[in-house]
Amino acid sequence: MATNTIVWIVIAVVAVIVVIGVLAWLARNQRDRRRISKADEIREQVRQDSVDVERREALARETAAKARAAEAEAEAKAAEAERLKGHADRHLSHATEARSELDERRSRADALDPRVRDGETAGREADSAPRDNPARHGS
Repeated sequence: MATNTIVWIVIAVVAVIVVIGVLAWLARNQRDRRRISKADEIREQVRQDSVDVERREALARETAAKARAAEAEAEAKAAEAERLKGHADRHLSHATEARSELDERRSRADALDPRVRDGETAGREADSAPRDNPARHGS
């Protein structure tokens, strides 16, 4: 084989290797650009989603604060209800005592009144009638 042919074969092989190298380099650069672009898209999406997540976290904190406030209000209302129940119980106790005292006084009045034959009925009728009724007093 002639030296000239060998030189051209070597030049052709080197040229093919250079072309393959350039094509590989271009493919790698294109792949890297696509990967960089995809990474940038992902980062932008993460940034947008991060804003949404922060909004959700703020809403969750606000809702938790409202829940704590409602719980505190409920506890305050429960304490107020307990206080009012105590007042109601005391009023009922006083009213019951007063009713018992009135019943005792009515019974005493019935026991003293010679016109009363049926103590409970007469005493209750006397309480419901006006005090100045002359027909009731026998005048």
